[in-house]
Amino acid sequence: MKVEQRLKELGIELAKPTTPVGSYVNAVRTGNLLYLAGKGPGLPGKPLPVGKLGRDFSIDQGYGFARDTGLSILAVLKEELGDLDRVKRIVKVLGMVNATSEYGSQPEVINGCSDLFVEVFGERGRHARSAVGMGSLPRGIPVEIEVIVEVEDVPTARAAAAKPAAKRKVAPKAKKAAKKKAAKKKNL
Repeated sequence: MKVEQRLKELGIELAKPTTPVGSYVNAVRTGNLLYLAGKGPGLPGKPLPVGKLGRDFSIDQGYGFARDTGLSILAVLKEELGDLDRVKRIVKVLGMVNATSEYGSQPEVINGCSDLFVEVFGERGRHARSAVGMGSLPRGIPVEIEVIVEVEDVPTARAAAAKPAAKRKVAPKAKKAAKKKAAKKKNL
């Protein structure tokens, strides 16, 4: 099933990716790996959620923030690749949770992003992962996630179209005309 079709089934409409606010880019590709910059749960035009897990937010709220962050990551992937079907595999997720020092539910929070990737990409969405606690995150956001993705060089549909076409049979009349032309050039 096409990823775009899967997103529609899930009722997901991707927003335009946020623009980096520093001297960096949303993604860098080297070979067949795409490294995505860390993203948080903020949506364009809406205030950023600010606070710590274990003090200001519940596990369920953190899970929602991680899922929203995953949606931001999907938007970046879509913009970078043009076609989400070019995602061969989500390779690695690093989930950072702004939490109190005694907080220990980082994995449950980052599951919000991991579960989203599996919902969208199926087995290609299963990945290696780290979920760690942080004393703070930029602008006080509760979650930041960065991802490494393996990508296809050419979208699947284009790859099929790019395969060499089978040799076409040339009509006998056209063959005869080509031979006549070649013989004429030879005699000149």
